[in-house]
Amino acid sequence: MFRMKQAVTLCVALVLGLGCLTSGHARAQDKWVVYDGYDGPGKGKHIVFVTGDEEYRSEEAMPLMGKILAKHHGFKCTVLFAVNEETGEIDPETLDNIPGLEALETADLMVLFTRFRELPDEQMKYIIDYTDSGRPIIGLRTATHAFMYRKNRDSQYAKYGRGTDEFEGGYGRQVLGETWVDHHGDHGSESTRGLIAEGMEDHPLVRGCEDVWAASDVYTVRKLHGDSKPVIMGQVLQTMEPDSPPNTDKELMPVAWIKSYTGAKGKKARVFTTTMAAAPDLVSEGLRRLLVNACYWCMGMEDQISGGAKVDIVGEFKPTFFGFGTFKKGVMPAEHKM
Repeated sequence: MFRMKQAVTLCVALVLGLGCLTSGHARAQDKWVVYDGYDGPGKGKHIVFVTGDEEYRSEEAMPLMGKILAKHHGFKCTVLFAVNEETGEIDPETLDNIPGLEALETADLMVLFTRFRELPDEQMKYIIDYTDSGRPIIGLRTATHAFMYRKNRDSQYAKYGRGTDEFEGGYGRQVLGETWVDHHGDHGSESTRGLIAEGMEDHPLVRGCEDVWAASDVYTVRKLHGDSKPVIMGQVLQTMEPDSPPNTDKELMPVAWIKSYTGAKGKKARVFTTTMAAAPDLVSEGLRRLLVNACYWCMGMEDQISGGAKVDIVGEFKPTFFGFGTFKKGVMPAEHKM
């Protein structure tokens, strides 16, 4: 009888142990979301979206783009979030935790949409290793000031923060082409019309992008770094409506450009950056198409860019307007599953 009780106790312990392992695995996986690619030109390619900004709702915008690229174009898309370690909820105000960055090891493209993150070295390493690998990069809106080191200034990665002397302009200027300077349009009251830059009318990036609009304002971009070339110029509009007349007192500024970046491994990467792409900006079909085209171009697939790339919204999309403290509380990453 004693031996039987021992056996039963052991079996129960094993079952409980396996249950803990399984639930622990599930909890780890639930910190991000993966959209497996359907059929399409992107089949076999992996895009990793790194989100985490307090203002422009990257945590809403990038799941939408991941769904579009997976369902309509065949790319496998992984979307990573800033996560509160205690609750497991998406929390853009958590500046030091983006779980799942190891997905970058198998990525064919990184899409970065962060703002002033100060990640621990073991997480930041994945981003910088990817950047140095020569694989392509897309930077969106606040990625121009993606990192900021206030606490751990002795980190080997602190130079990638904004305002450093060692890596002038930080990750934004050196890798993406510009860092944060200022608002050119009046923030929250003057929206943006995107106009194809002179000489770029035949570039594959702008096919089907004749009508680009963004609710977010034009950033000040005076001098792009390195071999950057403007693709879209931002015209400041008088109001937040897409059909608003322009504010002719304000000059055009680049709002999307391309460049190259050569990292530590010596391989040149294609880079696309836009200061648009806040969640409410993505109601613009032209902007969604520009972002899809950018993914193709960055991965050297420009011969498959058509003027009518499908960018229909997948599922329900009711973007939260940008602003500090406006993010939806209590949302778990798994809620973004397709």
